[in-house]
Formats: sequence, structure tokens, C-alpha cells
Amino acid sequence: MKIVVAGAGSIGCFVGGALVQAGHKVAFLARPRIADAVASNGLTLTDFAGLNTTLRDLDFQTDPSVLADADVVLVTVKSAATESMAQLIAQHAPKAAVFSLQNGVTNVAALRKHLPRQKVFATMVPFNVVPAGEAAFHRGTSGDILVQSGSDHALSSAHLVWQSVDNIEAVQWGKLLINLGNAINALSDLPLLDMLHMRAWRRLMADQMAEALRVLKAQGITPAKTTAAPVKLLPHILRLPSPLFKKIAAQMLTIDPKARSSMWDDLTQRRKTEIDALQGLIVEMGQRAGIATPINAALQVLIKDAEAEGAGPPGLLAQSIRARIASP
Repeated sequence: MKIVVAGAGSIGCFVGGALVQAGHKVAFLARPRIADAVASNGLTLTDFAGLNTTLRDLDFQTDPSVLADADVVLVTVKSAATESMAQLIAQHAPKAAVFSLQNGVTNVAALRKHLPRQKVFATMVPFNVVPAGEAAFHRGTSGDILVQSGSDHALSSAHLVWQSVDNIEAVQWGKLLINLGNAINALSDLPLLDMLHMRAWRRLMADQMAEALRVLKAQGITPAKTTAAPVKLLPHILRLPSPLFKKIAAQMLTIDPKARSSMWDDLTQRRKTEIDALQGLIVEMGQRAGIATPINAALQVLIKDAEAEGAGPPGLLAQSIRARIASP
């Protein structure tokens, strides 16, 4: 079975590397910068549980013809590049099974639109991966990949488990609620663990999530839990005093001190973020439902401002973001 990682960034390199380590035949479609770095240094994977391995002699290519004869394609590009990647898959790998390992809830529909004759599977990737040096990627949070039921592809490995679920759409909505915190982390320029230890940041996350939950309820969407706690309880847990929050959070999720959000990495690398597929989607849905979303709207604007400035994560304080929400 030939597996191709289409868009080998942080998630793609980590997932693809785990598959290589498990003995699969894997090729990577990557940007020249990453392909050159891997050719020079090998691909190093580390994680919160002690994984530390360097893989060499990997098949990293920059030409989409690497997709040819693929049995499985793992799509790991940003949401804005989904349609263009789907067109490349249709051209080069028209018989491959396609798995979307992307943030947001709209990517699978975009892939299926351009790949009507192929099996396209939704997944939910719960963990965070950030660059840790030249061709080095670190997974900083825990969790198994959840995949839409119906796939018989054996992709689990010692360091990365894939689990089949029946309610993948509800799971993706649950993950979107969690991913709304990516923007807050990017604006704070703090490690996730440090940010979560500060109640002001957690309360901002909670208020944003509660706002989004109101929008989803109005649209008849019931998100599934993606942590140990039910989704509707997460805002309440985030608002708890710090000592109590730490005890509860320790049972829900493993986060190491190096973990940061993918949106923080996008701003660091001066790349366009996925803010429109996250906060932007909530704002749009709120407008249709007649529900105000001032927190999500303010965060969308602040991230777009940071993108335009091109100076990296701005290192804002929670209080300054609150002031922006109160006085747009």
C-alpha cells in the first residue's frame, strides 16, 4: 500500500513519519523548504511521551506527480488549499482513498465535490504538532486520530493510534470548539500550558466557546465531546479557580511545556492562518442565525491584523483583547 501525505507540514510530517516507522511505504508532497531540510537532516519526531527518533532516506518530493499510484492520500494542507489539492488528487491519484486530516468542518465537502468517484474519509486529529528545529516536529498534546467509520485501512502504529467512530461530523464540531482557542494562543504568544494556567486567558476561552455553543444550538448542531468532559461543561471548567482547574484538566488532556497552537506557528512563519475556517465560520453562522458573536469577531480581526503586520505573534494581554471586544 502506497500512502502519500499531501501537504507535509507539521501534522503531515508527524503522521507520515509515524507510518514510516510502522513499516508503511510513505511518500510526502512538501514545500521545497521542508523537503530540503529533511534531505539534509532526516526527519526527527519527538513527543510528550518521550518519543525521539530520526528517520532518514525518506521520499520527500515537491512535484505533485508523487501522488501517482497512491492507494491512500492523507490531506494535511490548510483549509484554503483544499480545493487545489483535491484537483491534484483527481489528476494524479483518481483511485486513492482520501483522508482529510485538517482543521475545520468544511474540508471533506470540498474534497468530495472534486473527487465524486473516490472514497473520502473525515478524521479528527486531536493533538498539536509544532516545528522543533530543522526538519524536527514535536507533538505536545495527547489523543488518538478519530476516523469516519467505513475505512478498512490499517494505519495505527506504536506511537499513533487511529480509531473508527460513527459520529465523525459531531466530533469535528467538537474539535472546532477546541480549535477556537488556537487564535487566543497565537495572540498571547505563550506556551499552551502557561496560558491555561492563567485564569484570565481561560475565561476568555470559555466566553468564546459559550458564544459558539449558542450559535451551534441555534443551527441544530450538537457537537460531540473530544475530551473527557462533555462539551457543554467545558466553559464552566475553564472558568474554575486555577487550583481546581489544574486537577480536572490533568485528567482530561496531557500537555507538555513545549506545546503551542498551529495558528501560533502560522503567525511565526508569516503564513496565512485558518482563522476564517474557525472563528470566521462561527461569525458567519451567527449572522445567519441572528446571534451576536463579538468575541469570535474580535479575535478574527486581531488575527487578520497580525497576518497583515507580518511581525509574528503579537504577545497581547488578555485584558487588551477584552478591551478590543468591549470597544470594537
